[in-house]
Amino acid sequence: MPNLRQISIERACAMLSTIREFSALSSSDLIEIANVCHWPWYREKEEIIHFHDSSNSVFFIVRGEIRVVYHSLSGHEVILCDLPAGEMFGELTAIDGRSRSATVLAKTSTLLASMTATDFMEIIFSNRCVAEAILKRLTSEVRRLTDRVYDFSTLAVNNRIQAELLRIARKNMTGPNTAVISPAPTHFDIANLVSTHREAVTRELGSLTKKKVVLRQGHDLHILDIAKLVDMVNMVRGSL
Repeated sequence: MPNLRQISIERACAMLSTIREFSALSSSDLIEIANVCHWPWYREKEEIIHFHDSSNSVFFIVRGEIRVVYHSLSGHEVILCDLPAGEMFGELTAIDGRSRSATVLAKTSTLLASMTATDFMEIIFSNRCVAEAILKRLTSEVRRLTDRVYDFSTLAVNNRIQAELLRIARKNMTGPNTAVISPAPTHFDIANLVSTHREAVTRELGSLTKKKVVLRQGHDLHILDIAKLVDMVNMVRGSL
């Protein structure tokens, strides 16, 4: 069970303002939202939402990082995404009233703001700014999932690994053509992200290291040539 934290209104508003969908709201809007929030804290690897459960709260990540996973009937785990502080999750059930579509775990020690589906829908209907942000978020998710389905349906395993590394690298740019992923995802995690096995990831990372596209240093994975990685992925996509 999560620990519930007591948060002052001032601190609550400051933390809520870091949520992407709330970043443009006024102080009075943030206070209104803060008044309906609870503040659960989860330990690393603790379950927040279970697949198909009937809870309907929406969550906003104010500290830490979460992982969204799906387990097949055979028990195979597929990582759908990792979300850092500033993001939200759980909105689909709040909107359509259906059971949870995935399991959510705290990837690190995580502090969340949560609200009921009723309060969430009231905020959407009463605040045009929030409604627009949620619509843009849902549109972005559809586009992301469309790209992922396309990759899974058309790309070979090594190309899916390249595409996933490219997606992660673009979130961790250190220069116009370089990135540092820290800490580096495990081979097992990358395999679960692209629906393959760990050995395939090890082989592909070895190949990319020989081509001087990536370099593992300690706990970090350096992407040395993002343009080359882009060319590898686009060359395959362009030939389909």
